[in-house]
Amino acid sequence: MKIINKEEWNRREIYDFFSEISHPFYMITFTVDITKLYKFVKENKLSFYYSMVYICTRAINEVEAFHYGAMNGEIIYYDERLPSFTDMHKDSENFHIVTMPCCGHDIRSFCSEASQKSKNQAHFIDMAEEGDNLIYISSLPWIELTALTNERDMISKDALDDSIPRIAWGKYTKQSESVKLNISLEVNHKFIDGIHIGKFAEKLEELIENLNNR
Repeated sequence: MKIINKEEWNRREIYDFFSEISHPFYMITFTVDITKLYKFVKENKLSFYYSMVYICTRAINEVEAFHYGAMNGEIIYYDERLPSFTDMHKDSENFHIVTMPCCGHDIRSFCSEASQKSKNQAHFIDMAEEGDNLIYISSLPWIELTALTNERDMISKDALDDSIPRIAWGKYTKQSESVKLNISLEVNHKFIDGIHIGKFAEKLEELIENLNNR
């Protein structure tokens, strides 16, 4: 993590503009072709959910704009954003939140470690692992997702500088020979514009296309 000189930051005017808005957050849902990912996880007996967490985390970290945030009035550049994702134990309707690094893992080792950590986690959330350099990730596999809102603590003094991306997806759908998935991404306009969401989508497609090489 490093502090950025705001006066020299090329996004300063946009950040200041959206700092005057009471709710600078917005959400976009878009469709991704996950045919190759679906086939890959089936062939390698991997969790589709953990694989998606891995792919989304990698894609976020490959777009520079997602590394920026704010803390105590300073602009921050985070070296890595970590996935903080919901999960459920077998036969339970109560979810818990798992937070762990993604950097340094390939998709297979990440899925294995995520499964083990989630299985062994007896508490809802470990607040010691929580921070501002996260990605909140969730899934609603029971329904096809077309839109989503996220809960926020707007009373907090730092609420409007929340730079944590929120990612969610629902049930994938099979269309002829392809498999499609709607992904929801909620961001803060102080840091992220449409072009950056477009780059995130491109990275997702690129990572899926090159799965066999990772």
